[in-house]
Amino acid sequence: MLTYKTTFVTTLFATLLLSFLQLQSQSNKFEPIDVFDLEYVSSPSISPDGKKILYVRNFKDIMTDKNFSNIWVINYDGSNNIPLTTGNQNHFDPTWSNLGDKFTYKSNLGGTVQLYLYQLDSKTNQKLTNVQTSIGKVDWSDDDKYLTFTSFVEKSSNRIIKMPKKPNGAKWNKPAVEISDIKYRSDGRGFLKQGYNQIFVLPVEGGTPRQVSFLENNSGSPKWKSNRQILFSANLNEDSDLEPTNSEIHLLDIYSNKLTQLTTRFGPDYSPIISPDKSKIAYLGYDEKYLGYQQSDIYIMSQDGKNTINISSDFDRDISNINWSDDGKGLYFQYDDKGMTKLAYISNYGKVKDIENELAGLSIGRPYSGGTYSISKNGRYAITYGNVYNPSDLAVGYNGKMSRLTDLNKDLFDYKKLGNVEEVWYKSSFDGRDIHGWLVKPPNFDSSKKYPLILEIHGGPFSNYGFRFSAEVQLFASKGYLVLYTNPRGSTSYGKEFANLIHHNYPNQDYDDLMSGIDYLIKKPFVDKDNLFVTGGSGGGVLTAWIVGKTDRFNAAVVAKPVINWYSFVLYADNTNFYYKYWQPGPPWENLEHYMKRSPISYVGNVKTPTMLLTGENDYRTPMAESEQFYTGLKLNSVESILIRIPGASHGIAARPSNLITKVNAITAWFNKYKK
Repeated sequence: MLTYKTTFVTTLFATLLLSFLQLQSQSNKFEPIDVFDLEYVSSPSISPDGKKILYVRNFKDIMTDKNFSNIWVINYDGSNNIPLTTGNQNHFDPTWSNLGDKFTYKSNLGGTVQLYLYQLDSKTNQKLTNVQTSIGKVDWSDDDKYLTFTSFVEKSSNRIIKMPKKPNGAKWNKPAVEISDIKYRSDGRGFLKQGYNQIFVLPVEGGTPRQVSFLENNSGSPKWKSNRQILFSANLNEDSDLEPTNSEIHLLDIYSNKLTQLTTRFGPDYSPIISPDKSKIAYLGYDEKYLGYQQSDIYIMSQDGKNTINISSDFDRDISNINWSDDGKGLYFQYDDKGMTKLAYISNYGKVKDIENELAGLSIGRPYSGGTYSISKNGRYAITYGNVYNPSDLAVGYNGKMSRLTDLNKDLFDYKKLGNVEEVWYKSSFDGRDIHGWLVKPPNFDSSKKYPLILEIHGGPFSNYGFRFSAEVQLFASKGYLVLYTNPRGSTSYGKEFANLIHHNYPNQDYDDLMSGIDYLIKKPFVDKDNLFVTGGSGGGVLTAWIVGKTDRFNAAVVAKPVINWYSFVLYADNTNFYYKYWQPGPPWENLEHYMKRSPISYVGNVKTPTMLLTGENDYRTPMAESEQFYTGLKLNSVESILIRIPGASHGIAARPSNLITKVNAITAWFNKYKK
């Protein structure tokens, strides 16, 4: 009897202890609900003297399922970190004046996004605008007296349909919508009003923004050249609808409205910026060759548009976000290299020097490239710093010596264990090329056990994954899955040649690159080769649908927001004037065989893999009809399948926190169902 009682009590205690440890272990994992606790830094803006940094702190509200942001300021040494705006609002895009005594920012405090002015000395806010449309990037004049920015101006429509006068009190339907532009809708915005982004000038002391451009196309972000002249890019050619990339650099006199075109090259010229001594203009661009992927170079010309040189012609990476050094001897820029986003400097003679390697963190869901920086007159810089274990924080540096100033997610990750991320390289079975990827292991990984494996494929297709935080990937790992994500051919950050291996050839051998990654990993003793799964979104959705049409080696698949039929996509997506001549060899009716050869719908009859389709109902980039085509084909062939529609979501399904959770939980539920 005693023995029995002792045994019972001991067993009960052991059971309770085990349960407690299991619960504790469970609580230490990164869970879907934790998405609401994630924060990240964006839009760092360092003061001209390098002493203070403005930055945007982004957070999520679980009660409203929305993303919000506030502006903070911190000293370069990390002291005096305080909020300048508060509350569940969106305050963003801070831009210093040249003297550094004030800054502008945008806010939806009053219900619509308006421009505000913050005076640091008096700590006062002033509302500067009361516009009904969006406000573009702001630039300060040299004397800090004026601001310039773009805002949308609707053009008057000469309606074709003339209706008779309706009787008093009659309730007729709304007027018909007349569409005459080739680009008439946009993902995330829906159907577009007819009009263009025009340039405005606004006195800092207040008043009404004055429209100074009256263009028949959109203007790029304006930059002051002098107190009366503004640089900007625009495609003002008569064939701009069919040649959407052919922009030029223009100079606008805001008093006479005289417009001077400074560049003439066929191809995009954009992002002009005047040198400190006003003698040179730097800008980005490339010669148009109608390739799927084309890299931007840095060009420098004299301030009158003459003597143009390409200073980055020997640099085989795409360049963005250029800023002159204060001495005018070179420019700072950022670029992606092998899945890393870097800050670099290039001299006016083309010599490149890397400064920082871990700009990241602006993509919370999946490990895409991102990040940004800001540079002061004395060479100090601020960056969004991130890696696989944290979204972006604020860091500062000088001459490559960096200091991290914030750790926004410390309160979460101090007690949440993330999956370990390992870099992998392997050979493609197609041609022996080196393929770059990363393997994420579940928390508390035990090499003596076997784990199911998810292949997660990036979109684009001209984009890249890297050593960056991903809530989705970490959530898969927390649920006990190994996750492989890779950069197959077509990915950026490995040079022009590698990216354009899929030019008019997508999907194709990128399939071999992905399967080679699976073949490489299943040789590992901890990989359960009987439990393989595949998913991807956008371009990754294309490849996932392509994969299940080519092989049945995967237990289940989730195809998120895919292109299924290139014919329907080119005629229905939101950038049709681009896709048909860059991603394809021409219009579909002239190239039917090519279009269908690369369309996953052509191989739907081969599919045996249980497949989920998942797409936002308001997606205009890869419209819902694409997913519905594939789903119907699967059903007609009696393939186990399900269609998930995300209400109110555009192509960025995970824009709302709950939608990110929905996506992850849908994928893991489907995979768990078919796990052996």
